[in-house]
Amino acid sequence: MPLVTPLHPDTDQHVQTLATFFNETLGFCPNSVLTMQIRPRIATAFIELNKAVMENKGRVSSELKRLIGYLTSHVAGCQYCKAHTILAAQRYGGTKDRLQSIWEYKTSELFTEAEKAAFDFAIASSTIPNSMNQEIEHNLKAHWNDGEIVEILGVISLFGFLNRWNDTMATSLETGAESAAQDYLNPSHWQKGKHQ
Repeated sequence: MPLVTPLHPDTDQHVQTLATFFNETLGFCPNSVLTMQIRPRIATAFIELNKAVMENKGRVSSELKRLIGYLTSHVAGCQYCKAHTILAAQRYGGTKDRLQSIWEYKTSELFTEAEKAAFDFAIASSTIPNSMNQEIEHNLKAHWNDGEIVEILGVISLFGFLNRWNDTMATSLETGAESAAQDYLNPSHWQKGKHQ
C-alpha cells in the first residue's frame, strides 16, 4: 500500500494539462505525479523538469534516455521506475532484443560504443558512493560533447529523484508498466515488490 494515496487525475486542472506529456511517454499519467499533485507546485515543477530533461537536442535519443533511466533505477533498486523506463524505452523504439539485453550491453553488438560509454556513466553516477572515475570520464568525452553529457546527467539525476520518491512512497504500479516489465525484464532484475 502506498505511503500516500494518489489523487484523481483531474484534481488540479493545471497539473492535468501539463501531465498530458506522459500520455506520449507512457500512455498514462503516472501515480507518482498523481501523488505529487497533493502539492501542485511540486507536481508542476517536476513535470517541467521532466519535459526539459527528456527534450531531445541531438544524438541523445528518447530511447537512450529511458535506458539510462532504467540502469539508474536498477542501481537504486526502484522497481517502479525500472518498469516505467523499460515501457518508455519500448514506446520510443527500443526493440525486444535491446530491451532484454540491456544488462549485457558491455559485450553486446546491439549497443554502440557511445551508448556503452553513457551506460557506464549512468551506473557510476548512480552508485552510492559515486564511482565516477577518469577512465569513465575519458570514454564518455570520447563519444559525447558537453551538451550531450549535461543531457545524460540530467536523466541520471531526474531518476535519482524519482527513485527516492517512488521507492519511499511505495507508489502503486500501473498495469501498462507492470506488463512491460514482465515482457522485457528478466525476473532476476525485476519484481513488483512493494508497488502493489
